[in-house]
Amino acid sequence: MRILLLALTLAATLTAADFDLLIRNARVVDGTGNPWFLADVGVKDGKIDAIGDLAGKTADSVIDADRRALTPGFIDVHAHIEGRTYRPGIADYPDAFNYTLDGKTTMITGNCGSSKVDLKAWFSDLEHGGLGPNLMTLVGHNSVRQAVMGDAKRAATSDELQQMKDIVADAMKAGAVGLSTGLIYIPGTYADTDEVVALAKVAGSHSGVYATHMRNEGAEVLEAIREAAYIGQQAGTPVQISHFKISNKHRWGGSDKSIELVEEYRRKGVDIVVDQYPYNRSSTGIRTTLPTWALADGQEAIRERLRDSKTRGEIIEGMKEILDKKGFGDYSYAMIASCDWEPELAGKTVSEVNVLRGRQATIDNEIQTILELVEKGRVPMVFHSMSDEDVERIMRYPNTAISSDGYILKFGEGVPHPRSYGTYARAFAEYVRKKKVLTLEDAVRKATSLPARTFKLEDRGLIRKGYAADLVLFDPEKVQDNATFQNPHQYSSGFDYVIVNGVPVVADGKRTDKRPGRVLRHGI
Repeated sequence: MRILLLALTLAATLTAADFDLLIRNARVVDGTGNPWFLADVGVKDGKIDAIGDLAGKTADSVIDADRRALTPGFIDVHAHIEGRTYRPGIADYPDAFNYTLDGKTTMITGNCGSSKVDLKAWFSDLEHGGLGPNLMTLVGHNSVRQAVMGDAKRAATSDELQQMKDIVADAMKAGAVGLSTGLIYIPGTYADTDEVVALAKVAGSHSGVYATHMRNEGAEVLEAIREAAYIGQQAGTPVQISHFKISNKHRWGGSDKSIELVEEYRRKGVDIVVDQYPYNRSSTGIRTTLPTWALADGQEAIRERLRDSKTRGEIIEGMKEILDKKGFGDYSYAMIASCDWEPELAGKTVSEVNVLRGRQATIDNEIQTILELVEKGRVPMVFHSMSDEDVERIMRYPNTAISSDGYILKFGEGVPHPRSYGTYARAFAEYVRKKKVLTLEDAVRKATSLPARTFKLEDRGLIRKGYAADLVLFDPEKVQDNATFQNPHQYSSGFDYVIVNGVPVVADGKRTDKRPGRVLRHGI
């Protein structure tokens, strides 16, 4: 009997496949920015096990790449998939098909100062249900401040600052990769620089990153870059500037100055890099058209200010100043993405809605239309606020990572920004293949090893032996973003295989039911 068992064990060993998955005849674009090379790639136990000529090797599954490009999985450094009370998150749609069909294998959420606060509990819930892509998160300054101070428009007391520091420390111990800020949003906009430095120091003490949606991305963008660099210097953290842009018509073309300032800090030894979505339109809430002082202390306080004729007049004057500073003559650049109580407004500009209300096309009337919406609640918007010249210049900057700034979406609901569906396909179709702004190899680097380096993902972002088998197989001549501003609910096409930890979540261009994604805890 013992001899028979030994014989069976030996036979099983002799017939076992060399790899779980073998990808043959691929143009390997390894993420370094170096030219592609022909090779086979073998995957075992969720890791890249071999790269080269693997003729004669066997595998449980074999994919003939037929000289298509094989790249590391795309790492989206700027996502908003934690979910909010008014927006679904990855817990609601854990497969995240709008992301995986766009080639993304790792998502970094918790950006712009907004995150989950109790990360330990959230991570546990996510792992229980399983994930399509991998997930890593920052801890958000706005969420932390709100947990301690609500939406108060004032400086934190020493006790409140200590409470915030304790929350950040707990989040870092749970596996957050750093601190994020959204310094145009409530309540983070009410914090001074010293408060942010104090919290960033806590993240830095855990080898964390400081990622920021800066205080200004238009007329005062250079001052905002200086503040971001200062915070990183004082806290001892690398700095990631989110969705780098020139969001001011008066300043269009000024990205040469903003890039040069970033480079100036890098020459001084400040580790500062940026990310960008490949579109000339942004997306955020309608409230950003109001002065920030008008938004303090919650929705009912906003309504009370708007009911007071004197305060309402001051808000209107503030809105006119903001519009003038941005360089726009009206609100035709602002399109409603969704509106819960009037869904038929989705896809229409504020100027169009104003006319539909039966009003004349004046600034005062358009502001009245905005304030009526603000009084009722949240309204996501799409703003045509950037120039193609700046988008392309920023994209060419070597230290710009590609990111989406997107959400988990309920398919078919509203008219959201197409970046939640098509960011990476657009980067390759529009800016590599059509406009030739980037080479294939550099676009891959900006989607893989650059973000991995910034967010300390030491075993991802490259096709290298021992690294996690997060991989994307596609034909660069066929990949296409299909989501548009008019019809955004369309998945990208052409990413034939998207593999997460060695398991395909997209195979032959179709979704699978696999959830091999992991919660990636920084420092744990």
